[in-house]
Amino acid sequence: MAAVPNLVTMKGITKAFPGVVALEDVDFALRRGEIHALMGENGAGKSTLIKVLTGVEHPDSGSIELEGKPIQVRSPLHSQELGISTVYQEVNLCTNISVAENIMLGREPYRFGSIDWKTMNRSAKTALKRLDIEIDVSRPLAEYSLAIQQMVAIARSLEISGAKILILDEPTSSLDANETALLFDVMRKLKGEGLGIVFITHFLEQVYRIADRITVLRNGKLVGTYDVASLPRLELVAKMLGRSVTELDAMSQVKTQAEQTQAVKPVVQANALGLHGALEPLDLELHRGEVLGLAGLLGSGRTETANLLFGVDAPDSGTLVVKDEAVKKFSPNESLKRGIALCPEDRKAEGVVGELTIRENIILALQARYGWFKFLDKQKQYTIAQEYIQLLGIVAPSPDQLVKNLSGGNQQKVILARWLATNPDVLILDEPTRGIDVGAKAEIQKLVLQLAAQNKSIVFISSELEEVLRISQRIVVLRDHKKAAEFTGTVDDQTVMHAMAGTV
Repeated sequence: MAAVPNLVTMKGITKAFPGVVALEDVDFALRRGEIHALMGENGAGKSTLIKVLTGVEHPDSGSIELEGKPIQVRSPLHSQELGISTVYQEVNLCTNISVAENIMLGREPYRFGSIDWKTMNRSAKTALKRLDIEIDVSRPLAEYSLAIQQMVAIARSLEISGAKILILDEPTSSLDANETALLFDVMRKLKGEGLGIVFITHFLEQVYRIADRITVLRNGKLVGTYDVASLPRLELVAKMLGRSVTELDAMSQVKTQAEQTQAVKPVVQANALGLHGALEPLDLELHRGEVLGLAGLLGSGRTETANLLFGVDAPDSGTLVVKDEAVKKFSPNESLKRGIALCPEDRKAEGVVGELTIRENIILALQARYGWFKFLDKQKQYTIAQEYIQLLGIVAPSPDQLVKNLSGGNQQKVILARWLATNPDVLILDEPTRGIDVGAKAEIQKLVLQLAAQNKSIVFISSELEEVLRISQRIVVLRDHKKAAEFTGTVDDQTVMHAMAGTV
């Protein structure tokens, strides 16, 4: 049987930004008539690879061939002219105008100096019929579901460029099961027409339902390309996390001190707590003096769980009880009053304020809890800042040092100090050690155990499975925005990875 020719071949792609190598000597090939999943954790290089292919970024070295001919993709517009189209997670269309106007935008047919609406609607219907979608194209796009809006985006991409290559970036992240099935039907149809489809997702089950091959990236490097049929889920998870399956049994398990005696009643109890499109209803308990680990791949629902517990998002199902009181108002400020604090995942976007000093960053949450009409005096601010600088070992010449001038590890400690200054009963830590050195990680892990020993309740979220295993008394595994498993006491990483992969 003759080999299926490649539509696109990328060889030795390297791309560096100041301070980081985003891609290092990466190869990628997409065949005609295949659905190829591109997978990897946060920072793996997926987005940069796609930006290089679509002309958003230009590689420092490497080559790209389209149907066997060398190309240099100059811009996103040039990529469309070459037949490479991308549909992003957030549908980039105008919801206030009609479906037909969205599909034909910029290519409207004219007759006698005015838009020929009849021809435009007919062309839009034809474009959607190719996807087996029949709707009223004269209605505003906003009247249709997100799934239909994505079909319109795909139809527009195919209509504009006569696409040979379709890149779908997290297309199912906000779709329900029926809408996802509709999208998959369209993907299979386009695959049958000979299109090559790059499918970027974090949903393992969906990859095994729809994809033919998988390429895994990790830390900007190519781990490998595999046929889906020959790559078990557990091995895929191991490759994404940078672990080998054979290595797992030999690894020593480091556990924390003896299990804390748990109170009869939990400090936090969630019953069927969920939010449509973000998190399937789940049950969760957190006891006094306990470290509860949340494990799962990126996109599994870990951060969504943290956001519901802290009130960043309000659930649309279930109940949440904190210290025997049912939560009625969901907001970060209300959570602070209840004694709950959240150290967010993205310290750059949601954590530190770079232009403020260490002192100003540390007292932010405490000041918010007091209210802006009850200002903390300067002397008290310095006393609090000095206390946590000493407690956490923040390396800085003074509390008046700008946070932007600190190392990543010290910035992370400043965020921790901010929330510890509120003296919370419950502390939610979302990726508290991401991007910091080994020494700072060890210090933060030690601090988490010390806080638990002081009867604080900790929710600990990390992409590094060994971290979760090392300091958690109980572990909840999330997969595809659902609670997949729960383990108490000693558990090995292979068992947890099986749960993450959906093979347990």
